[in-house]
Amino acid sequence: MKARVFVTLKNGVLDPQGKAIHHALEGLGFNGVNDVRAGKLIELDLADDVTDASIEEMCKKLLANTVIENFRIERV
Repeated sequence: MKARVFVTLKNGVLDPQGKAIHHALEGLGFNGVNDVRAGKLIELDLADDVTDASIEEMCKKLLANTVIENFRIERV
């Protein structure tokens, strides 16, 4: 079984990587981009018996910094 974990910064947390991407897009002539927020996509290949609770625990302990990041799990 595969699962995807999407990790994004919480609202109000500064995103220097997003700002750099935004600046680069403007420099390349792409107009109309108001803001950019960068995140992470983590793909997991799991045994079929791994529970949602176990995946959530992985996120809380290692994959996401829950102080400044949110995460969303999607089974594929």
